[in-house]
Amino acid sequence: MSGFSDMDERLEALRQQEMYRHRRVLSSPQGRDVVIDGRRLLNFCSNDYLGLAADPRIQAAFKAGVDRWGTGSGASHLVCGHSGVHAELEAALAEFTGRPRALLFSSGYAANVGVINALLGAGDYVFEDRLNHASLVDGGRLSRAELHWYKHRDVEHLARKLTACDNLAARKLVVTDGTFSMDGDQAPLAELVPLVREQGAWLMIDDAHGFGALGRGGRGLVDAADWSLGDVPVLVGTLGKAFGTFGAFVAGSDALIETLIQHARNFIYTTALPPAVAAATLCSLDIVRTEHWRRDRLNELIERFRAGAAGLGLELLPSQTAIQPVVVGTPGRALALSRALEEAGLLVGAIRPPTVPKGSSRLRITFTAAHEPGDVDRLLDALGTAGRGIEAA
Repeated sequence: MSGFSDMDERLEALRQQEMYRHRRVLSSPQGRDVVIDGRRLLNFCSNDYLGLAADPRIQAAFKAGVDRWGTGSGASHLVCGHSGVHAELEAALAEFTGRPRALLFSSGYAANVGVINALLGAGDYVFEDRLNHASLVDGGRLSRAELHWYKHRDVEHLARKLTACDNLAARKLVVTDGTFSMDGDQAPLAELVPLVREQGAWLMIDDAHGFGALGRGGRGLVDAADWSLGDVPVLVGTLGKAFGTFGAFVAGSDALIETLIQHARNFIYTTALPPAVAAATLCSLDIVRTEHWRRDRLNELIERFRAGAAGLGLELLPSQTAIQPVVVGTPGRALALSRALEEAGLLVGAIRPPTVPKGSSRLRITFTAAHEPGDVDRLLDALGTAGRGIEAA
C-alpha cells in the first residue's frame, strides 16, 4: 500500500471535523464590497486596512510602471532582476522606518523564514511567542537553532527562558509579531526591549499588521522616534496589507542587510518582485504618509464597534487595532455564524484550529478606512440576529 493512499480519508476527516478550508472566488476588485458567486457582500475579512488595494492612483502608478519596466523582473535580485525602481523603493522604506537600509522580499513569509535562517544555525537559540505567525514558527524550526516558546506576551516567562541558556557564546534571537494577526493585540515592546538587550540577544519584530495602519504617520509599532536600531535590530514589514500592493521588506543596519543579501536563501534564490509593483508601492507610501484621515477613520470605526459589541455581550479580545476577533469556541459555531452573516450580506471569516488554539475558534472581523459608520451598525445588527438564531437552533 502506498504511503499516500490515505489522502482521501484524511480530507474526509477534515470535513467531518468542520476543519476543511475552501477558497472563495471574487469577481470584483478588493474593497469595501466584493462580489462572490454573483452576490455583492460587505467585506469584513480583508487586511486592506487603509482601503488602498484598488485605489485609482496606485493603479495608475502600477500601469505606468508596466509601461516603463515591463511585467516581470526576469531574474533574482542578484542576477539581473534588481531594477532602479526596486532600489528607489528600498531607499524610501529605509527613510520611512528611520533605518540605514531596507531589503525587498517577495512576501512576508519569505522574509521571515529567510531572516531567521540567515542569522541563526545549529547551536544558536531562537525564542518565539506562542501565538507567532506560521512564517515565524517555520523560520525558527528550519533554522536548526534550539527553539524555545514563551507564553503569549509573557515577558517574565521569556526572561526565565533566556537566562536558562547555558551557551553564552551562542546567538539568541527573540522573535515576535508586532500586531498579532488573529488576536489583534501587540507585542509589549516597552518590556521586551530592555530584557532582550540585557540578555545580549537581538529582537526581531514582524510588524505586518501594524505597518501603515498604526503609529505616527503609519510607521507601525516600531517608530524610530521611540525605538532605536539597538532596541529592535530587525524590523519586518509587509506591503500587501495596509499598503495595498504586494511583497515585504526587512529594515535594519548596513551589516544586517548585507548579511541577508549574502545568506538569506529566500532572497537569493527567488525572482524579484515585478518592478511595476515597486512603482505602485512608492505611490502607496506617499498616500500612507500624508492621508492621516485613513488611520483616524479606522480608530473611529474600532471604537464604534467595540462599544456596540459590548452592548450585545460579545466576547471580544483586548484589541485596539483593525483586527477585532469575536471568540465563539467551536469550529462548528464559527462556521454557522459566518454563514448566517453571509446570508445577511456580510463577508466575515471563520477562523479555526490550527490557525488559532483549540477552543478559540472565532469570527475574525477586520475594518478598513473604506468602511462607513453605518457599515459597523449593520454588522452589529447582523451579529445580534445571527447569534440569537444560532442559540435557538
